[in-house]
Amino acid sequence: MQRFILIRFVQAMIAVLVVSVIVFSLSHLSGDPLTTIMPMGDVEPEDIEALRAKWGLDKPLHIQYGLFLGNAVRGDFGESYAFGGQTAMGMVLLRFPATLQLAGAALVLTIIIGLPLGVITAVRKDGFMDYQGKAIAFLGQAIPNFCLGIGLMWFFAVWLGWLPTSGKGGLDHLIMPAFTLALFQVAALLRLTRSSMLEVLDTEFIKMARIKGIPEWKVIWKHCLRNAFIAPLTYFAIIIGSFFTGTVVVETVFSWPGVGQLAVNSVFARDFPTLQAVVILGSSIYIAANFIVDIMYAYLDPRIRYT
Repeated sequence: MQRFILIRFVQAMIAVLVVSVIVFSLSHLSGDPLTTIMPMGDVEPEDIEALRAKWGLDKPLHIQYGLFLGNAVRGDFGESYAFGGQTAMGMVLLRFPATLQLAGAALVLTIIIGLPLGVITAVRKDGFMDYQGKAIAFLGQAIPNFCLGIGLMWFFAVWLGWLPTSGKGGLDHLIMPAFTLALFQVAALLRLTRSSMLEVLDTEFIKMARIKGIPEWKVIWKHCLRNAFIAPLTYFAIIIGSFFTGTVVVETVFSWPGVGQLAVNSVFARDFPTLQAVVILGSSIYIAANFIVDIMYAYLDPRIRYT
C-alpha cells in the first residue's frame, strides 16, 4: 500500500509541475509580461527596469522559470498592481473562505440529494420515481449554470421576494448560488449511482442475502450501496475539484465575493500575478482531491493497488 501511495504522490507532484510550466508559458506568450501588466504611461522607465530585475525577467527563460517555481512554492506570486498593490496570494486567500463556504454547501446538497435519488431510482427501476429521477438528471445536465442562476433569481428574488438577489450574507444568500452550483453534479451523481446500483442488484450475493431473509432496507443500504459506492467515490474527486475551480460563473451571476469572481476581475484588469495564484491554487486543490480519492479507492477495493 505504501508503494501505491508513493506512486500516486509522485504523479500528483508531476501534475502540479506541469501546471506550473503551462502557467509560466502563458504569461510569456505575449512577450515581456511587464508590458501587459503595468500601465506603461504612468510608470517611469527606471521603475520598470527595477521590477524586471526584481522578478528576474532580465535573465534567460529557464532561470526565470526556476525563480517563478521557487516563489510559487513559497506562495509568492508578486503584487497585484491592479488592486492596490496587495500580494496576489493574499488576495486569493482573503476570498477563499467565501468560495469554501459556497463549495461546501453545494457538496452537501449534492450528497444528500444525488446519492439517495440514485439508490431509489435503481431500486424502483422503470417506476414513477425512476422516471422522475431521469428527468432531474436530464434537466440538471442540460441547463447551463448562468441560465439556472438567472431563472432562480427572477423567480425567488424578483417575483416571490423570498430570497436576496445577490451578495454574501446569511443562509438566505447561500441557497440559490449553492443549488445552482450543485444541480449539475447532483444529476451526474444520480446517474452514476443508479447505474452502479443496478449492476450490484443483479449479482448473486444480493440474491443470496434476500434468500437468507435479511431485511430489504439492510440489503439495499448496507450490502448493495457499499459495493456500488466505489464508482461514485471516484467521481467525488471531480465533484470537489469542479466546485472549487468552477465557481466562476455562479459567483459572477450572484456577485458572490469568492475566488471565482476574483479570477474574472483579474482577467479584465490584466492582473496576471493574481490570476496565476488562482490557477495554481485551484489546480493544486483539484490534484489533491484526486490523490485523496485514489487512496480511499484503494482501501475500498484492494485489487486496485495490485494492478
